[in-house]
Amino acid sequence: MPQFNRNDTFNLLSKLTVARIWNGFKVLGSFYISRFTKKPVQWGYPVSISFEPTTSCNLRCPECPSGLRSFSRPTGMLKKDFFRETIDDIHKHLLYLIFYFQGEPYLNTDFLDMVKYASDKGIYTATSTNAHYLTEEAARKTVESGLDRLIISIDGTTQDVYQQYRIGGNLDKVIEGAKNIVKWKKELKSKTPFVFFQFLVVKPNEHQVEDIKRLAKEIGVDEVRFKTAQVYDYVNDPNQLIPENDSYSRYKKLADGTFAPKNKLANRCWKLWHANVITWDGLVVPCCFDKDAMHQLGNLKNQSFKTIWHNDNYRQFRSELMKSRKNIDICANCSEGVSVWKD
Repeated sequence: MPQFNRNDTFNLLSKLTVARIWNGFKVLGSFYISRFTKKPVQWGYPVSISFEPTTSCNLRCPECPSGLRSFSRPTGMLKKDFFRETIDDIHKHLLYLIFYFQGEPYLNTDFLDMVKYASDKGIYTATSTNAHYLTEEAARKTVESGLDRLIISIDGTTQDVYQQYRIGGNLDKVIEGAKNIVKWKKELKSKTPFVFFQFLVVKPNEHQVEDIKRLAKEIGVDEVRFKTAQVYDYVNDPNQLIPENDSYSRYKKLADGTFAPKNKLANRCWKLWHANVITWDGLVVPCCFDKDAMHQLGNLKNQSFKTIWHNDNYRQFRSELMKSRKNIDICANCSEGVSVWKD
C-alpha cells in the first residue's frame, strides 16, 4: 500500500487555490447528485488532466499499443504552443496535470519546457517514464523544470526478468537514470520530484516483489508502488502475464482455466467527472483506457476545452455509462479501484 509521504502531500496541497478548491467541490457535488438522480450533472471543470507528449516509444511491451506499434490513430508529438493555449484556458481550475497517456514522454524534445510552463502556473505536474533517457543532463533539467512527481516503470530487478515484459529495454539504463535523478535532487537541494518505482506485477517477475523494495532503498528513490497488469485478452492470457499469486492480479481464474475480471462494474465512474485525457493532436477522450481514441468527445483544434467538457458528446457518454457501463468497450477491462493492492 502506498505510504503517506509528507513532502509530496504538502507539495500537492500547496497548489490549492480558492478557485481550485471551489471547482473541486462543484465536481464532487455534481458526481454525487448524478449518482442520486441517475442523470448526468456536470459542474465545474476537471481537477486532473492527462496530456499526451507523444505516442512514440523505444520499447515493445506486449500489452501496450505503443510497444506493439498497433495504433489505429496517427503517431506524433505534442506541440508546445498548442499545449500552452490549452493550459492558459484551464489552469485556474486545474490542480493535477499528468504528462502521459501512451509513449515515452522524454522522446518529445519540448517535454520539459511544457512541464516548466505548467509548473509556473502552480499546477502539480507528474509523468511516467521507462527511464532510458534520464541522462545526467536530462535528470538535472527534470529537477529544474519543477516536475512534482516522477514515476519510473521498472518491472524486474534482473535483466533477464525485466526484458520479458520491457522488450528491448536495458535495466542498467533504468537504474542509472534513477540514480541520476536522486543525485540531482541532492545537488540542487530540491524536494521534487517525488520519485517512485512502479512495478507492474506479471507472472515473470512476481517472485521479485521483495527484491524491488531492496533495490529502491539502495538507490534512494522515495517509494515503490505495485500495479496489477491490464491484459487485453485476459480470458486466454496468450502472453502468460497473469500472476500465479491471486493478490497480484486484477483477474480471477475460473474452473475451466480461463480468466475473468475480479471487479464488478458498477454504473458509475468518478473519472468521467473529475479527469480526462487529451491526445498529442488535441482529441479529448474519456480516460486512459481509450488507447486508440475511439470515443472522441471533442477536438481542441475546433473547440475550446471548456466548451467540450460540457458538450452533448460528454453528456451522452456519461449517460450511457450510468445506464450500462459493461456495454462500453473501454470499460469492460477497467481497473478502477483494483489496480493497486495492499501490501
